[in-house]
Amino acid sequence: MDSFDHLNEFDLGLQPVVGKPRDYPAGLETPRHNHPTAQLLCAVEGLMLVGTERGQWIVPPTRAIWLPIGTWHEVRMVSAVRMRSIYVRRDRLAGLPEDCCVLEVSPLLRELVVAAMTVKAPCAPGGRDERVMDLLLNEIRRAEVLPLSLPQPASPALRQLCAVWLEKPDDARGAAEWARELALDPRTLQRRFRRETGLSFGQWRRQARLMLALQRLACGDSVLKVALDLGYASPSAFATMFKRELGAPPSSFFAAS
Repeated sequence: MDSFDHLNEFDLGLQPVVGKPRDYPAGLETPRHNHPTAQLLCAVEGLMLVGTERGQWIVPPTRAIWLPIGTWHEVRMVSAVRMRSIYVRRDRLAGLPEDCCVLEVSPLLRELVVAAMTVKAPCAPGGRDERVMDLLLNEIRRAEVLPLSLPQPASPALRQLCAVWLEKPDDARGAAEWARELALDPRTLQRRFRRETGLSFGQWRRQARLMLALQRLACGDSVLKVALDLGYASPSAFATMFKRELGAPPSSFFAAS
């Protein structure tokens, strides 16, 4: 991934906000890298899985991940991806997210991201291009944060527990059974899990299943197969969870996006 070709614009001080388009084939993985700017990483088509030191982030079509300055990350293209990135210099970060997060891309934000790809540095003061970039930053500030992250615990025992869930998402064992497995009191396990991930035991498992579902659906698996493989009693139960979290049923999510 040619991650650093935007540096010349910033080094020269020509423009505080720059857009870069990239298209990648399914299966491509970028090396671990970071940027001296913040980055809005958007998939206008396709599905990306972004790994950071805090965990994994799933980025479906017309969603975006916000990466603060210096965030080490790597990107795996689950399907063919049309990537559109917005790089924001430090002096324009007021009011923008301070942490990694997945943002919903409204129709207006999507069009502004597309328009930013054609803006050339430097923008004429007060001109159309400068106004496009200003409005783009305002729309990022207004964007809704989506529950598409999977924070990883720090302790080896809980990391191993999470690895088992990701390997076998239909594993139905609850907190009490896992606490016995780890020789812990169930309440202690719950406290440790929330302290290390920011999520409850159940919330983390729902997030994991949602992220796995998105990857499987993007690769063409049927809703029925995904629902049963993830341990849901029926496709309707899976669809209810999916729509509650993402606002659209799994059968139409990628088309709607």
